[in-house]
Amino acid sequence: MTTAVTAQRLAIALLAALALAACSGQESAHAPAEGDAHAAKSSSAGLPDGRVAIGEQLANAKGKATGQSCIDCHGPDGNAPIDSTYPKLGGQYADYIAHALQQYRKGERQHALMTPQAAGLSDQDIADLAAFFASRPTQLRDLHGVH
Repeated sequence: MTTAVTAQRLAIALLAALALAACSGQESAHAPAEGDAHAAKSSSAGLPDGRVAIGEQLANAKGKATGQSCIDCHGPDGNAPIDSTYPKLGGQYADYIAHALQQYRKGERQHALMTPQAAGLSDQDIADLAAFFASRPTQLRDLHGVH
């Protein structure tokens, strides 16, 4: 075999191995380690991965701004709001919740309780809360096709 043919076959084999590794879900040797301060953002909101258990703790913690917790107003699984104008959060898309909390934090979205509640949340707090409520059973329903 000529050197050119061997090099071409080697290049094809290498590309095939790289494609297989990428499709298999294996982490790259260059992927950030868990807990790395420079970990890749994983949501359309540009947030780190959310942690459900930490989000549950945050959802139960009383906020300094209002003295209320998330579950005080939205219910234990986010499905029993104390006011009919408050949204059900259980089973909602994590990115939707994250974007809403970011908007409250920035003051781009206003609510007498939510704006001050969200003001002190970090990006990780928002990601964790969003992950928790997204993991809960849902009572949301698709209204597509409803007339």
